[in-house]
Amino acid sequence: MPAHDINVIALVKGGERYVFLYDDDSRAEATRVLGRYASNPELSFSWYDAAVLGQKVRQSSRRSNRVRFVPPADRAA
Repeated sequence: MPAHDINVIALVKGGERYVFLYDDDSRAEATRVLGRYASNPELSFSWYDAAVLGQKVRQSSRRSNRVRFVPPADRAA
């Protein structure tokens, strides 16, 4: 079974915690969810919060193309 990475972004705002989990194929949906949260007047999640976290989602796509460090204990012998 191939490894499937899960990306995590989080925001702690006052007593609230917003945690978003998404895979590489779900970046667009994660961005849409940020917008839905920002447009919900019952949440303290603002458009600024959505913009900042959206930027992190976009940055994670650039990092995913990089070679990842694998600790020696996890490498095949």
